[in-house]
Amino acid sequence: MHLQTTLLAEDERRRIHAQALRILEDVGVRYMSAKARAILRKAGARVDEAAQVARIPEELVTHALRTAPKSFVLGARNPAYDVPMPAPWTGYTLDGEATFALDFRTGERRNGTTADLAASLRVFEDLPLGTVVWPNVMLSDVPVHASNLHAVCGSLRHSSKHIQHELHAPAEIPLLLEALTAVLGSEEAVRRRRIFSVCYCTIPPLTHDAEMCETYLELATFGVPILAYPMPACGATGPASLFSNVAVSVAEALSTVVLFQLAAPGVPVIFGSAAGVMNFATGGFVEGAPESGLASAGAGEMARFYGLPNTQAGCLSDAKAPGPQAILEKFATTLPLVLGGADVINGIGELETSQLLVLEQLVVDHEIARVCRRLRAGVDARAACDLFADIVRAGPGGNFLLEDSTVAACRSGEFLMSDLVNRDTFEQWSAAGRPDLYANARRQVERMLETPAPHPLPDQAAGHLAEIVRRAEEALRR
Repeated sequence: MHLQTTLLAEDERRRIHAQALRILEDVGVRYMSAKARAILRKAGARVDEAAQVARIPEELVTHALRTAPKSFVLGARNPAYDVPMPAPWTGYTLDGEATFALDFRTGERRNGTTADLAASLRVFEDLPLGTVVWPNVMLSDVPVHASNLHAVCGSLRHSSKHIQHELHAPAEIPLLLEALTAVLGSEEAVRRRRIFSVCYCTIPPLTHDAEMCETYLELATFGVPILAYPMPACGATGPASLFSNVAVSVAEALSTVVLFQLAAPGVPVIFGSAAGVMNFATGGFVEGAPESGLASAGAGEMARFYGLPNTQAGCLSDAKAPGPQAILEKFATTLPLVLGGADVINGIGELETSQLLVLEQLVVDHEIARVCRRLRAGVDARAACDLFADIVRAGPGGNFLLEDSTVAACRSGEFLMSDLVNRDTFEQWSAAGRPDLYANARRQVERMLETPAPHPLPDQAAGHLAEIVRRAEEALRR
């Protein structure tokens, strides 16, 4: 008996699909890349060069959905961490890229650094439900023009899980491929293992950036998986209803699928969404509202409607510091996605609308993920769980303390055991110093940071990566 939800009825999915098709064909999508417009025009789209808008007919959408792979594997440096898509259970990515980090030792809110990235990756490596690394903090201590390569190479060095990031210039591609080859040993292995993917953020509403678009058109020829990641916000960069905001998000994602399937048929595409809402009091962007979780869940159901793997934004909070608001908002924006069967949720470890990296929040968010996974698993109704014989032995007024099934239950997985939540008596809790969730999480982080990484990159490959980022600082200078 699994606990699961269906947010959209079948007719509602079809209505959203129909509205997305109308958006694509009647309103159109702005592609700022001349190369992208040429590809679409050749395939049959109506292109207005002056407005840079392509109107995409339904048959191109149908063709793209036919050629897009319905399953593939996001590889990892350590094959034990490979991620099949669709995933057998919901995994989590680090949320990229926060501007600030909360210093773990001093509590100071400051600009993020390479040391913060390395520390967060060390923690993430030990989180079983963490499956994909998106470098989660902007690196203020490296040249801006080389920051993408610094982040990718740093992630390859400090994590053995799948890496996902953004690129913004074609000149970054040869350096990226050299870095991946340094880790895997050959370009053939790079193509086959797919240990790196890219996040493709459209500009809401209905716009594709020129530089990122042209970079990914070239990268797609290498078979690099692409996450289509629209971010319309209800009332600001998206229409002021969840239904139509989901439709705009779906239209943007479909416009991405169409372009890259035309450019490189069969390139893996992940159908994503990071839809938010406007703060109607200030006009700002809000992630932690329950409506954000609902919008992401709706887009995730549309991904399944199309038969495509998905990544949805979740486990989000607008809280400015660790505490009750963060836990409330993160739980509210995680549970709907897990119950809906999301493949990957993007958002753990950050606060302040994804602008503040907090190491202990990574551990707290992982505990939220464990709770949501347990709720999704539901009630085990197999014959082995029918303990009628135990009930007969105990009888009225008896107990089950000495039953073999009780001892087995402690390690069965049916009952979630937590290292963060305190369930002692008041006296025991007081004697232990009255620890709270975050205090327990900090102790776990301290232990992780004091322990060597379990899957270090060989020195030769690490040295090669260091040499690549040195060359990137020169080669990418503008």
